[in-house]
Amino acid sequence: MRTAEAAKIRASGFAELPAPFAAPTREGAAAAVGGKGDVALLTRLLRLATLDPDPETLAAQVVARFGSYARVLAATPRELLSVRGLGPHSVAAIKLMQEAAVRLLRDAAARAPVLDEWDSVLAYLRGVLAWERVEQFRILFLDAQGVLLADEAQARGTVNHTPVYPREVARRALELGAEGLILVHNHPSGDPTPSAPDIDMTQQVCAAVELFGVRVLDHVIIGNGRWTSFRAAGLLAE
Repeated sequence: MRTAEAAKIRASGFAELPAPFAAPTREGAAAAVGGKGDVALLTRLLRLATLDPDPETLAAQVVARFGSYARVLAATPRELLSVRGLGPHSVAAIKLMQEAAVRLLRDAAARAPVLDEWDSVLAYLRGVLAWERVEQFRILFLDAQGVLLADEAQARGTVNHTPVYPREVARRALELGAEGLILVHNHPSGDPTPSAPDIDMTQQVCAAVELFGVRVLDHVIIGNGRWTSFRAAGLLAE
């Protein structure tokens, strides 16, 4: 990445997430286990979904294993089932809670033009992507007024790469009648700094969709506790 681009990102395109979404430190995880926050939330859920005689202790063990309540919700069923005391019913309840939270965030983000509800959109994207262990590439398709037409996962990749095909992005935008796009992907490493391939891919998508009168309004990279906006960083042409 060019030095000037990196400076722009540090200056304006890079943001810390609010504390509830920040990646937990070792001390933070210990505090959660010792306090009433994350453990209390999970205890209330487990009381409805487990026959364990001591759901509070089980909740403390689960939070300690994954690091936070948010990470518990984002864990895969296989990972959850590996914890002694969690069974199919409790795991199903945890994943149902995650899906309900994501849907609430999605509905809040879709009530008005996306750029007018940016905080809600970011909250939704963090809920979907912040704790993903592999890269996922999503697109928000917008109409002429900037209202969300569709939010679709286009591809899942490895821990550091997701294949993206600009022609497929353009084709889908035309199918939906979209006039604007917001590209989104996560960096499982937690560092949302755009890589050179990220920048190149964005330019290729911009070129492909502009042929059909569709604009890429932003590309957002989500990390575990931070995010980067290409638009704010000056990495998208006006």
